[in-house]
Amino acid sequence: MKKKIAGIILSVLVIVVAALSVYFYQNEETHAEDYTGAPTIFIHGYKGTKNSFGYMLDRFENTYEWGNKGFIYYVTEDGNIVDYNLNKGRYAPTFVQIVLEDNRASFEDSTEWIAKVLLHLKENYRVEEVNLVGHSMGGIIAVKYTMEYAMNDYPTVNKLVAIGSPFDGIYNERYFEIHQDAAAEDLKPDSHALNMLQQNMFPADVDVYSIASTGDSVAVPESVKALRSLIPEQNFKETIIDDPQLTHSAMHESMQIDKLIHSFLWQD
Repeated sequence: MKKKIAGIILSVLVIVVAALSVYFYQNEETHAEDYTGAPTIFIHGYKGTKNSFGYMLDRFENTYEWGNKGFIYYVTEDGNIVDYNLNKGRYAPTFVQIVLEDNRASFEDSTEWIAKVLLHLKENYRVEEVNLVGHSMGGIIAVKYTMEYAMNDYPTVNKLVAIGSPFDGIYNERYFEIHQDAAAEDLKPDSHALNMLQQNMFPADVDVYSIASTGDSVAVPESVKALRSLIPEQNFKETIIDDPQLTHSAMHESMQIDKLIHSFLWQD
């Protein structure tokens, strides 16, 4: 009987030790601040919100199981950062979503805020290199960051995806009867902000993928194609999807585009 009781006690102790080991391991991982790999940063467009890439990232994480959404960064109107670490003990934050409270700010201000977030990732989580995915104006901001910040103390860019980004501006004049703010001014054809992009040099070692749709009446393919003039030909890839139903706001909800992004970032 004594041997039986001793055996039961020993078994219980083994289970308790194993449970404590798992607990302390998970606790250590959750609070670790040393993440590895090249996270992919998602930047919404003009008037974008957390929903702009929220559903895409949910598909990436839960439908396809391509990685985990590690962080959400909110940037307030005055440029302060509020970060939410969602990593839950997993090794690397594959996806990072940035949400700008002032989603109608100029290219210059928006790019400065994106740079501030990426610098925070570098200083706090040792992120040295990133991929960038931007929708609409977010793609323009991604290119501007790569030209102006992706050097010195800021994370460098490995690959960049621009989805429905009007690099020659929005051609529809009625659009600007409704939208009148700093970002709208920058999005006008031949604006100072767009012309300044032409003056900057794009790094020769960054691969860029531009995706457009014939159903997009905001960033029409002709405007999207203007990105060609900014990127070295050997580093540039472009897909124009012939689908009249694939509108501007539907592009980040398209499973076809999900797979194009996945192929470019992690399979090419």
